[in-house]
Amino acid sequence: MDTLIDPTDAFPTRYWRKLDDGRVECLICPRFCKLHENQRGLCFVRGNFGGAIVLLSYGRSSGFCIDPIEKKPLNHFLPGTPVFSFGTAGCNLACKFCQNWDISKSRETDSLLDRASPEAIAQAAARLDCRSVAFTYNDPVIFHEYAIDTAIACRELGIRTVAVSAGYQCAEPRAEFYRHMDAANIDLKAFTEDFYHRLCGGHLQPVLETLQYIRHETRSWLEITTLLIPGENDSDEELNALSQWVVEHLGPDVPLHFSAFHPDWKLLDHPPTPPATLLNARRIAMTNGVRYVYVGNVHDKQADSTYCHSCGELLIGRDWYELSDWNLTPEGACAACGAACAGVFEAAPGTWGAKRVPVSMSRSAT
Repeated sequence: MDTLIDPTDAFPTRYWRKLDDGRVECLICPRFCKLHENQRGLCFVRGNFGGAIVLLSYGRSSGFCIDPIEKKPLNHFLPGTPVFSFGTAGCNLACKFCQNWDISKSRETDSLLDRASPEAIAQAAARLDCRSVAFTYNDPVIFHEYAIDTAIACRELGIRTVAVSAGYQCAEPRAEFYRHMDAANIDLKAFTEDFYHRLCGGHLQPVLETLQYIRHETRSWLEITTLLIPGENDSDEELNALSQWVVEHLGPDVPLHFSAFHPDWKLLDHPPTPPATLLNARRIAMTNGVRYVYVGNVHDKQADSTYCHSCGELLIGRDWYELSDWNLTPEGACAACGAACAGVFEAAPGTWGAKRVPVSMSRSAT
């Protein structure tokens, strides 16, 4: 656990408790870091200063960018629209295969180059015609207060908010957090405790609890992503168990995204995921009753598109992040048979396309 906290960047938090031995225990996530004075937790951005847990990344970002909403990935939430995206630094898991390790594993405050208040972010998103703001690139669980204040500012301007998270969160802060989120994509990294313990430094059960909480206790739209790593979490047995659990505990309408792994960070000895593995996972999940299953990080127009669960008609065609077809009624139903398509849709799709546009908040404010 890192030390040396700069008090000028300390933002007060409330999910912690003092221990009898003088340490302070952080209660934001199931790591329950127990910290001495001037010591940071594993996430790097929460630490003990003055006998309380403070947030050190409030108002500071590793960068801002306008992305297609499908990049989060969210295929059933305002398709085709631009989302104003940002993250901070650090993470509360220790995934050896992290694909954003330069941000999530950062131990350098210099990576937090751009400063912006929640109100400035909301105003920038509105000015740039973004329909939503995403907390992404690293996990918003660890910048809880910054994300919530930004969500409140966004809601005042009619802008929705999206959490891209691993779902490793304690119950009380989770309830507060998702009162303010309109959508979430949760990274279900695998469906075994062994994988979470060995490759992520965490546990599976808290993530399953988060998925059930979002689905059944909130109004947030939910989608799930699993990065398939050859030989680690891609067996037919595990994919069967995962998709059956989703249908039984979350229902058939929660979309699943199976994404391709590429060697990165500390897992360089595994090969990239073959496209056939993703298609096999999609087949298994659909056979088990999941209605909307997609592949990611590979080009497959058919497996990226949305089909009616009732008649099989193409509803939303996708070519990477470009929408090629739109056969939904203004109410979000199949234009051919009238069956409802689960999701959050507007009368017409967005036209943002595949563009990715970096935003400098310092320039944007002038």
